[in-house]
Amino acid sequence: MARPALWMAAAVVGVAAVPNYLPGVAPRSYAPEESIKLYVNKLTSTHTQIPYDYYSLPFCHPRIKGVSENIGERLAGDKIENSLYKLSVLKQQPCKIVCRKKITRGGAKAFSRAIDDDYRVHWIVDNLPASTLLTNRLDPSRPYHVRGFPVGFRQDDEKGRPQHFLFNHVKIIVSVHRGTEGSGGLDSDEERVRVVGFRIEPYSIKHSYDVALPFNTKDTKLTTCSAARPAANDPANYQRVDGSGEVVFTYDVEWEDSATPWANRWDVFLQGNPDDKIHWFSITNSTMIVVFLTVMVAMILVRTLSQDIAHYNDASLLDEAKEESGWKLVHADVFRPPTFSPMLFSVCIGSGVQLGCMLLLTLTFALFGFLSPANRGSLITALLMLYVFAGGAGGHAAARVYKSFRGTDWMTNTLLTATLVPGLTFACFLVIDVSLLSVGSSGAVPMSTLLTLVVLWFGVSVPLVFLGAYVGFRKEVPPHPVRTNQIPRLVPPQPWYMHPVLTTVFGGILPFGAVSVELFFIMSAIWLHQIYYIFGFLFLVSLILVATCAEITILLCYFQLCNEDYNWWWRSVLSSGACAGYVFLYAVWYFVSELEISGGVPSTLYFGYMALVSMVFFLTTGSIGFYACLWFVNKIYGSIKVD
Repeated sequence: MARPALWMAAAVVGVAAVPNYLPGVAPRSYAPEESIKLYVNKLTSTHTQIPYDYYSLPFCHPRIKGVSENIGERLAGDKIENSLYKLSVLKQQPCKIVCRKKITRGGAKAFSRAIDDDYRVHWIVDNLPASTLLTNRLDPSRPYHVRGFPVGFRQDDEKGRPQHFLFNHVKIIVSVHRGTEGSGGLDSDEERVRVVGFRIEPYSIKHSYDVALPFNTKDTKLTTCSAARPAANDPANYQRVDGSGEVVFTYDVEWEDSATPWANRWDVFLQGNPDDKIHWFSITNSTMIVVFLTVMVAMILVRTLSQDIAHYNDASLLDEAKEESGWKLVHADVFRPPTFSPMLFSVCIGSGVQLGCMLLLTLTFALFGFLSPANRGSLITALLMLYVFAGGAGGHAAARVYKSFRGTDWMTNTLLTATLVPGLTFACFLVIDVSLLSVGSSGAVPMSTLLTLVVLWFGVSVPLVFLGAYVGFRKEVPPHPVRTNQIPRLVPPQPWYMHPVLTTVFGGILPFGAVSVELFFIMSAIWLHQIYYIFGFLFLVSLILVATCAEITILLCYFQLCNEDYNWWWRSVLSSGACAGYVFLYAVWYFVSELEISGGVPSTLYFGYMALVSMVFFLTTGSIGFYACLWFVNKIYGSIKVD
């Protein structure tokens, strides 16, 4: 059994280790001199986490036309629009003028604020994001790519006063692949190319020209930039934007051949980061430690349980066993419904099942490459749609649990399952959206998208929850292996180490340890605007998380029953769900130590989303713990002889 498991793990990690598995849109081939559109996307900053529309700054702009976007792009704040930059395939274009822009004092302040907050510009060519090269601190000879390029930079003058300089000239370098690629390759009769790279080299140049002649973007000759005089960064001639004035925006276009095939063009974003080796080592190290601890605890638990069951079923010891303490003595109360809100308990389990189905299916699709970064918004769209369609599973689970408690108010149970968690999420999302709207961010979701979410919620998710609940309530609940007495047994005083607070705090440590290392890289991808692609390892980490949640909950439940405390229902949820508290504390630590976020709106954005993540984590892991405990209790009490 061990060998197939090892082969499966190796295959999953192998999928993660090869980033060129990511499928994108269908490749497009271009003929020489064919026009390629350059789209502008948005402005982002790791300091504020607030995205803005590209044209919120006074850049040169045409008559703006947006590109159709999916719901995931709209929720992420992506706004793709046309631009004045003209590209012709394989045509070198030195120092082309975009426009001459009169910058007002307000516009200069906007540029200065964007520079202070380290905002980056994002462009798109042939569905490929613009990148810039950064020096690898571990190996300077191997630079790596990051998405976007800075709006400008800041320097202090001799008196220590800050000066802001704008990158008003960009060198656009497009890499193309010539030749045949596979059966659907390039046309051999006509030279055609595919775009496999798109990077930017920004410059700050205070352009000069003959002011006596009328200015024209086609005919005006610049003295600071031309085919004979390539653009260069001259500290004595930077374009400063600390006050009103005139800025001339220009660009170069260079085309270079590349051996990179079209299928691998995203590799520059997925490879080469100096943290990659640390990432792989950390994941492997933590995985091995958690697996070792999990196996050891499981072996001890199985061995102890086997001895208990053999002892309780030994006919020669039956009379003696009646006088002993242990988990057998609470057999007539172990399936007694929880004393605190069986309704809320079943709703939490149903919501956890719905969220768990969403995460499992999303991770499976991502593992096999269906959620490519080339398809913008696909991950958010998949999460949303899978959650909506998993409503049937959530309603069914809540109904089955509630019916096992002999509950009769099925309408309230179903309504709460359909509205409680989505309602809390929607309320938190509205607070975040209003905050973004107050600062004019492009991340604010438009009213049409909010209406779409409401339609998906009440038009699809709620009916599916009711359908699943209807099926769940109609089916008979399987009988428990032991009967429940009408009069509850008195729970004896518990040892200090079995206090619910202590077991909850302890129960979340091991599951959190299983995901802590990977959590760092996931949060870096989210809040530092990187691309996350190690879905194979994430799948393995998720499996380890499920195993540790189930194991730690079963272990604590066993100790609890041995102390003749049969109130295990809520404890099973809290023991494994406690790792969500550690996730939120980790988010607080990450906010303080790794991010440089300041201000009310960015903090609201960060902690609002991390609170939602923690809630999802709690409900999902809590449901795992409950079902593991339910299976465990049924197994052990079905294995003993009871009068």
